[in-house]
Amino acid sequence: MALLKEHDLGTPPVPGPATVTVEIDDVPVTVPEGTSVMRAAALSGTDIPKLCATDSLEAFGSCRLCLVEIDGRKGTPASCTTPVADGMKVRTQTPRLEKLRQGVMELYISDHPLDCLTCAANGDCELQDMSGVVGLRQVRYGYDGENHLDAPKDTSNPYFDFDASKCIVCSRCVRACSEVQGTFALTIEGRGFDSKVSPSAGDLFMDSECVSCGACVQACPTATLQEKSVVDLGMPTRTVLTTCAYCGVGCSFKAELRGDELVRMVPHKDGGANEGHSCVKGRFAFGYATHPDRRLSPMIREKITDEWREVDWDTAIGYVAEKFRDIQARHGVGAIGGITSSRCTNEEVYVVQKMVRAAFGNNNVDTCARVCHSPTGYGLKQTFGTSAGTQDFRSVAKADVIVVIGANPTDGHPVFASRMKRRLREGAKLIVVDPRRIDLVRSPHVEATHHLQLAPGTNVAIINAMAHVVVTEGLTDEAFVDARCEDYAEWAEFIARPENSPEATESITGVPAEEVRAAARLYATAGNGAIYYGLGVTEHSQGSTMVMGMANLAMATGNIGREGVGVNPLRGQNNVQGSCDMGSFPHELSGYRHVSDDAVREVFEQLWQRQILPEPGLRIPNMFDAAIEGSFHGLFVQGEDIAQSDPNTQHVTAALSAMELVVVQDLFLNETAKFAHAFLPGTSFLEKDGTFTNAERRINRVRPVMAPKTGKDEWRVACEIAQAMGYDMHYDHPRDIMAEIASVTPTFAGVSFEKLDKLGSVQWPCNENAPEGTPVMHVEKFVRGKGKFVQTPFVATRERSTRKYPLILTTGRILTQYNVGAQTRRTANVAWHPEDVLEIHPHDAEERGISDGDLVTLSSRVGSTTLRAKVADRMPVGVVYTTFHHPVTGANVVTTENSDWATNCPEYKVTAVQVGLKTVSTGTRDEQATMDTEPALAD
Repeated sequence: MALLKEHDLGTPPVPGPATVTVEIDDVPVTVPEGTSVMRAAALSGTDIPKLCATDSLEAFGSCRLCLVEIDGRKGTPASCTTPVADGMKVRTQTPRLEKLRQGVMELYISDHPLDCLTCAANGDCELQDMSGVVGLRQVRYGYDGENHLDAPKDTSNPYFDFDASKCIVCSRCVRACSEVQGTFALTIEGRGFDSKVSPSAGDLFMDSECVSCGACVQACPTATLQEKSVVDLGMPTRTVLTTCAYCGVGCSFKAELRGDELVRMVPHKDGGANEGHSCVKGRFAFGYATHPDRRLSPMIREKITDEWREVDWDTAIGYVAEKFRDIQARHGVGAIGGITSSRCTNEEVYVVQKMVRAAFGNNNVDTCARVCHSPTGYGLKQTFGTSAGTQDFRSVAKADVIVVIGANPTDGHPVFASRMKRRLREGAKLIVVDPRRIDLVRSPHVEATHHLQLAPGTNVAIINAMAHVVVTEGLTDEAFVDARCEDYAEWAEFIARPENSPEATESITGVPAEEVRAAARLYATAGNGAIYYGLGVTEHSQGSTMVMGMANLAMATGNIGREGVGVNPLRGQNNVQGSCDMGSFPHELSGYRHVSDDAVREVFEQLWQRQILPEPGLRIPNMFDAAIEGSFHGLFVQGEDIAQSDPNTQHVTAALSAMELVVVQDLFLNETAKFAHAFLPGTSFLEKDGTFTNAERRINRVRPVMAPKTGKDEWRVACEIAQAMGYDMHYDHPRDIMAEIASVTPTFAGVSFEKLDKLGSVQWPCNENAPEGTPVMHVEKFVRGKGKFVQTPFVATRERSTRKYPLILTTGRILTQYNVGAQTRRTANVAWHPEDVLEIHPHDAEERGISDGDLVTLSSRVGSTTLRAKVADRMPVGVVYTTFHHPVTGANVVTTENSDWATNCPEYKVTAVQVGLKTVSTGTRDEQATMDTEPALAD
């Protein structure tokens, strides 16, 4: 495939019907009212020269290169800032315009280095292109006198350079930072000849508020902002379209290569989820795929104290199959199981759960989504009838009030956060419900109208209080409820009880009653009210209850079934939604259909030629408990580091140690691999062929940028293990796996690789009723028929602060690191977050004699760890916060076995702890950081 160049139409599209007809160089074109002359010209087939204009940014009109002549008008207006008018006649090429454009270009070139042949952007430079387009053949002004050719170069950012000598001060980078990303980290400093791009804080990019999203690099028309990878490797020559494998936003990217070497990842403008934007992880942090720590050959050992022994694939697969068969022969069919990965493709996940059910002969399959969003599946299925969010990401542009509960989008889902911030800057109101003061509470040009800073573990009390206000103050959308819902009367009686009032719950949540009432009124009277939530909702003992509580509130106010509203989970990993869709839970087959349903089982049994047990298998916590008790002996772990990511680490490692066979399939020897007997090397997303499903139910193609470095696709490994165990599971290509998925999963019935290649992506349900997918769910009716109101009594968590453990720990993510850090720690992202730190309120720090930067011990009733303190007032007194990206810290050593009542999703967000100064030195800060970035290798 050649390098894919996307056509830039100069200015953004204007919504609305095409009603205005103009003539561009005698060619008629009809466009929506308000469209720029530049865009109309591009749509007619004529690209007007430009430097400051691009269709991802609002028109600016500074470069004076896009001048045109319009019949009946004086002068030569800029086509980017001139809107069309019906009957307008435009000339884009005249001798007068040619002379003006050449004069403008001469001025640019007279203050620009003439190093095109050695410049890293040679062949990909708009200044170079426009010089040719306008016919510039000479520069009359010479190069003597004052210029900017000796301007300094900023190389502080690990991923891109800023060469001020090549800057033409078009302001595209500044505008991209503000309009697209919403960080406002760049500005134009000075006036006239002294104008220059400058970080808004400090002299260097690394000292500024820059989040390294790459929007400025993408917008730059010259080599001023250039990826270091392009400088080192040269300009790419071909493109492969694929999907990011980090968070649940699911950004589409152009992987640009030179030969077989990946040079850069460029966000794809046609990506349904990201529309040309990206974050630092997706744009730049792909180096882990070729990191020397990757293990590319299978390895086996008899005991976990033995050294690893490299073997060929046939030997490794035979070893795994023989051990699993032997365990079942001695301990029964149910003595083994598997865990699927939310980082693998739908196709890879599907074959692993099929391997467990058809080859292992049991339902002992679970997924890492268990520890994050399983309450979403349960709660939304009970109330709406389907286990997924209701909207597409674009929907937020129609929201009037946005409620963010237990999520930190700027860190966890930054590309969606940029969409959200754009809408907030346009005037939408924001309500943040979170114990921590996240960036969205107040950041450039964005400020929450209400921040309900509740105590950890009291989500249900706060959502009930908001619903109480809606019901008792007559704010219910009665027409919607009467037409679309059931069981409202019983729920309304429950929610109107005095114990659910803001005044009664104030002592529980810590949020002033009037603040809750004001927030509830704002949401209920919004016009369009949208709820977005994250792990701060689901990772609680009442996670499922809270999801149902949010659904109740949305139904009561009529905020379901159209653009700008909805209940929307922000999924943490790239394929959390897909791994759940594929039947990775022990009680459900693909499409969230219970294994006890005879008709559903019959569909799979006829296709697979295997009987499926009607009883659910073991969940992950049950597997661990059974291993310690002695009845569960073998586990296949696909792409998940359960020894670092699951709660109560000591319990997890005890369970793994008790098993006879642990099989790990991953890129690196992670913490779980320390307890493994077989290591099967996995493939990075750059080597995968298949699909991911993002948080908005969007199914995106993942295309291989390079051949598997391991010599074998992951889906083939599962098939070959199944075959070695006596079950014939075979596919020729991942498209065949998707064809099978579509044949047995109603919501995927219309999905195929061919359709995805044609349309780019689709959102399930995709079937005969919605052949091109479903952006917004529950439009005319709920999937279950009528929306069901469910009573949601608040039950306090068993985890309470005590005299011994007086503080409450809650956890979260940070922008530059991802999940357990196995990928991002092996990239330059460690420059921003070299270690996990503990945020502690100044009052709590002073009480314990802790200063900023001190090493402290974090202890709970199940374990302790050491990390560095960061004194900050983002949390209320009595609450501490940390991330969980570094195994040397191992934050989950202290989290407990408490979990959601319905799904066993761990209660990561509420752990009673004590914090004290570390009394014994554990090394310098630099030594700690170095230790934290080294791979977690097995002995």
